[in-house]
Amino acid sequence: MRLTDYLDKGATLGASAPCLTMNERTLTYAEVQRLSWRIARALDRSGVRPGAKVAILSANDTLAFSCVFGIARAGAVWCPINPRNEAAENRDLLDLFDCTCLIFQDSFTPLVAAIVPNLPNLTTLVCLDGPGVAEAESFDAWTDGLGDEPWQAEPVDDIALLVGTGGTTGRPKGVILTGHNIETMSALTLMSYPFDPRPRYLALAPLTHAAGVLCFPVLTLGGEIVVMPAPELGEFLALIRRHRITHTFLPPTLIYLLLDHPELERAELDSLQCLWYGAAPMSVARLEQALDRIGPVMAQLFGQSEAPMMIATLAPKQHFRADGSIARERLRSVGQPTALTLVAIMDDHGVLLPAGNRGEIVVRGPLVMAGYYKNAEATAEAGRYGWHHTGDIGYLDDDNYLYIVDRAKDMIITGGFNVYSAEVEQALLAHPAVQDCGVIGLPDSKWGESVTAVIQLRPGRTVTGAQVRAFVKERLGSVKTPKRVEIWPDLPRSKIGKVLKNEIKARLEASS
Repeated sequence: MRLTDYLDKGATLGASAPCLTMNERTLTYAEVQRLSWRIARALDRSGVRPGAKVAILSANDTLAFSCVFGIARAGAVWCPINPRNEAAENRDLLDLFDCTCLIFQDSFTPLVAAIVPNLPNLTTLVCLDGPGVAEAESFDAWTDGLGDEPWQAEPVDDIALLVGTGGTTGRPKGVILTGHNIETMSALTLMSYPFDPRPRYLALAPLTHAAGVLCFPVLTLGGEIVVMPAPELGEFLALIRRHRITHTFLPPTLIYLLLDHPELERAELDSLQCLWYGAAPMSVARLEQALDRIGPVMAQLFGQSEAPMMIATLAPKQHFRADGSIARERLRSVGQPTALTLVAIMDDHGVLLPAGNRGEIVVRGPLVMAGYYKNAEATAEAGRYGWHHTGDIGYLDDDNYLYIVDRAKDMIITGGFNVYSAEVEQALLAHPAVQDCGVIGLPDSKWGESVTAVIQLRPGRTVTGAQVRAFVKERLGSVKTPKRVEIWPDLPRSKIGKVLKNEIKARLEASS
């Protein structure tokens, strides 16, 4: 399926049904279709041909998301660009992707102005809601005089989008996702979680990431996407009640803040069928709180840019045993491998390991990317031994539940013992005063590396480093207990809320 097929499929279930809503203004399926046909014609008039790369730089916005379907109708390739990136990183991505067209919001004009002079191939600039930079056309002028009757170009291949992996470890890579990848992801979503007819999906998290890709299976059911232009949790709770939201996605960091939000206790959440969580490890202690306070709707998904969203899933009912009690032994897992995905555990020599053994999580199947854009070496490295290598260390249990122990690069070797930072983080997050944390290894003349923790406290809570160390030691023993604990008011985070351990390590090394 093309990306436009999800919109068109939804339209067959009711062209006048609500499709995209923001700030109480709703576009129907028919209106989004007409908008997408006009955008496709504008791209064609601008010289954007099938196979060309078109980037969108925008906060969550219904017009910006409608442009995704216009890009697909023109046979071009969507390149989602994160507006929270620094100018240099976005410039690198646009250059890497060979983008010839950039569609952006006026609020990002300073960022665009810093990027454009260094990208001579970027010949078409369109500002959605203002004048933008001098070289840009306004969206209204760009689409002026064009019809909104059905129009669609023939694509040159099955590439649907290019996704940047981020540039924290050097030049970013571009993940090639095909229409078949997105079709597989959508099918697995619909197979793995509860959906009643016409779901209503609330998009608070950036549409450039998981929140955006999850829109496609919702659209194919004729569902409504309610878009939040800014992440405000009080408004999030209000929108769930107002629109009778059935599905939404939040990263763990925002779930922790939601659990501490004063309006949660009186919020009306009975319409929810799924609150998806993922993109980072979830505290088991906080997950139990969510099951109790938000309801039996928590739904984990595990994937990565290279195999989007659906490597493994833990559906709401899988959080509970048959007798209705919480399946605490299962909450540390990311669920079971999905129906169309082969998951295995591999050692360093390409040997697949039996249940219970730890090694790298590897994946095979139609969910896996076509490769890295213009990077054959990285593609071959990620696909060695015929499996996609996730970079995560984990194991499968006897019931085929998948457990992530750590990222391979985050493992700490102290005194000859392997310490998985994720395990220490889970222990820290069980402390009632800890909001979030990051655990790293620092060079140590005696131990090789010393386990070091930086924690962020929950509002109004206090604790000492010694108390935290005693708490972890009681649960994990002395080897895994941090030798050093620091309390920071906030932790450095990526654009999607992940704690940046490389920045923590750099700060601590600079201060020592």
